[in-house]
Amino acid sequence: MIYRAIGLMSGSSLDGLDIVFVEFQEQGGKWTFEIKESACYAYEEVLENRLKCAVSLSALDYQLLHTEYGKYIGQRVNQFIDEKNLYFQVSLIASHGHTTFHLPAKKMTAQLGDGAAIAAETRLPVVTDLRALDVALGGQGAPIVPIGEKLLLSEFDYFLNLGGIANISINSNPYLAFDVCPANRVLNMLANDAGKAYDDKGQIAASGSVNIALLEKLNNLEYYKQAFPKSLANDFGTDVVYPLIKNAHINEADALATYCEHIALQIKKAIQANHKFSEKKSNLLVTGGGAHNSFLIEKLTNYLSTLNIQVVVPDDAMINFKEALIMAFIGVLRWRQENNVLASVTGASRDSIGGALWTGHEE
Repeated sequence: MIYRAIGLMSGSSLDGLDIVFVEFQEQGGKWTFEIKESACYAYEEVLENRLKCAVSLSALDYQLLHTEYGKYIGQRVNQFIDEKNLYFQVSLIASHGHTTFHLPAKKMTAQLGDGAAIAAETRLPVVTDLRALDVALGGQGAPIVPIGEKLLLSEFDYFLNLGGIANISINSNPYLAFDVCPANRVLNMLANDAGKAYDDKGQIAASGSVNIALLEKLNNLEYYKQAFPKSLANDFGTDVVYPLIKNAHINEADALATYCEHIALQIKKAIQANHKFSEKKSNLLVTGGGAHNSFLIEKLTNYLSTLNIQVVVPDDAMINFKEALIMAFIGVLRWRQENNVLASVTGASRDSIGGALWTGHEE
């Protein structure tokens, strides 16, 4: 069976809306895929700031933004279809939305981007609210990408996504995955302080030195002592980690160097706690915007070489659009009424078929 779907992702780093068009094929329970087209539509400054400040809005203004952002997503999908000449080829859209509130302890998570608005704009079936059922079942609602890693990319032992938050997946039985630490969101905030949108290839960090006192404070944060399953909200990076770094009163280069060291070290510790060392080399696939940070990748490679783990950085399409790819796949599984969220990684009471389905076309 062949499915042609669009996947949409807006990460916590707020660099834009990722859109990918993928062809999936299922044969005898085995899945293959091909990324046909992809694009990232950068947010205009006004929209970026509104998304960034959404958690402080009144209930009414929040709901209005939810609808407005859904309409925006639908318009960008229509633009994508037009630019890539995909008319009459797309059968399904799966949208992650933009996460605002994430409180799994209270069984609540919220993503901006109204599915009804997307469906109305595109006139296509749309799947949204991908995390909600898992959270209702007592799960963390995160990570949700492991189902795609397990079924689409099984040749890898470990998966690392370096997005606004760094999260890791371990291809074991049972499958394990959890958020490690804030990543690009904090790195970008520090680069902003240096007058840059981001630290291109980690060049600023490479010019700095690690501040040992700050590194120790970062490594001693309570979150790192928690057992998995566990997940992070964006405000851990913005309201806890970033102020801690700023209170050290060091220059931006040293702050970036220290935080890159922290990320690499925490990833090593997260893997080490669940790693069975063997003579056979394991491999780790790195995706997300942080995979372009050469300085961070070098740090990570050095740390993981001691565990006999090879760091694999794939082509740009996989680096930039892996999460959007898997959102499309989660939507396809929802359409097929098959489990698309794994309880072994989220801590929910059971696996689930997550997502609300909005029918955009006329019957």
